[in-house]
Amino acid sequence: MIDISPSGIAMRGIDLNSFEDFARLIKAGENAAPASVFFPMHRVERIELDARNGDIPSLSERFENRTGQEFTALSGFAAAAGSAAASSSSRRRD
Repeated sequence: MIDISPSGIAMRGIDLNSFEDFARLIKAGENAAPASVFFPMHRVERIELDARNGDIPSLSERFENRTGQEFTALSGFAAAAGSAAASSSSRRRD
């Protein structure tokens, strides 16, 4: 998460539908970078913490296992011990 304010949330990451492709590109040494996006607050339904669930690894752990790199390093954020990535789900409300 880059920023959160009453107007919305700015995040840097990848679309979860592209997770495997993105990891494959990074592992192959291709030039790929996470996107920065802004979600207006009226579209935000929830924010979830990317964390291990029992034996199921977090997405950030899966990414590191596949690529040998921490996602936080690719996203431009300093990696902190035990840090987790956030993902958001939004739906347009008309």
